[in-house]
Amino acid sequence: MQALAIAAGGALGALMRYWVSTATYAWLGRGFPWGTLAVNVLGSFLMGMLYILLLERLSSGPEMRAFLLIGFLGAFTTFSAFSMETLNLLEDAQIGKALLNAGGSVVVCVAAAWLGVILGRQL
Repeated sequence: MQALAIAAGGALGALMRYWVSTATYAWLGRGFPWGTLAVNVLGSFLMGMLYILLLERLSSGPEMRAFLLIGFLGAFTTFSAFSMETLNLLEDAQIGKALLNAGGSVVVCVAAAWLGVILGRQL
C-alpha cells in the first residue's frame, strides 16, 4: 500500500509543481529560475511542517506519510531542475545569477524547512 500511496502522491506533486512554477513564471518572468526556486522553498517549508505534524503531533499511518513526504513532496520539489538551471546560467556566463540561485536556494530552503518545523511544533 505504501508504494501506491507514493505513486499517487508523486502524480499530484508533479502536477502541483507544474502549476506553481508556471504561475510563478507568468508572474515574475523567465529571466531567473523563479518557478523552481518557488517550489523548492514552498516544498521545504511543507516538508518541515508536515514532518513534525505527521511524526510528532498526529497519529498518521505510514501510508499518509509516504503519500505526502515521499510521493507528493518528492515530486513537487525540483533539485534536478535546480541543478540544470544553475548549470545553464553558468554556461551563459551569468555567474551572479548562478551564485544567487545556488546560494539562495540552499539558504532560503533550509530556512523555510526550519520555519515549517517551528510552525508544525506550534500546531
